[in-house]
Amino acid sequence: MNNENKRCKVHYVGTFNDGTKFDSSYDRGEPLEFVCGVGMMIEGFDNAVKDMEVGQSIKVHLMPEEAYGMPDPQNIFSVAINELPGAEELKVGQKVFLTGPMGQPFPVKVVDLNDTHITFDANHDMAGKELNFEIELIEVNDAN
Repeated sequence: MNNENKRCKVHYVGTFNDGTKFDSSYDRGEPLEFVCGVGMMIEGFDNAVKDMEVGQSIKVHLMPEEAYGMPDPQNIFSVAINELPGAEELKVGQKVFLTGPMGQPFPVKVVDLNDTHITFDANHDMAGKELNFEIELIEVNDAN
């Protein structure tokens, strides 16, 4: 059985190694629908679902490389506060959107702030984390 390039519906619960739940389709009351193996999901999630059968439930443990990767030091950068209107209002730990060179918004977190500069981290919140998923495959259809 191979579910690659098929539309899959799953219910899942995602937890960190300490048992803290970070996401659950059950809590939303609606399964997640995606096309398996085309990059819509993190690699480890795709790999887990591609060989499942409808009705099956499995538990998987993903290392950061199969999930959101490791944090990249190049994604941490400082900006002069006087170059960013409103920056003096921001607080450490706050999440904001900055605008990239092509006008696209991207999320960052404020990690440091002083009188002249503000430092942002654009790494994904889950970068560097091991993730655990309990996945139940509910339905598989052709992607068309």
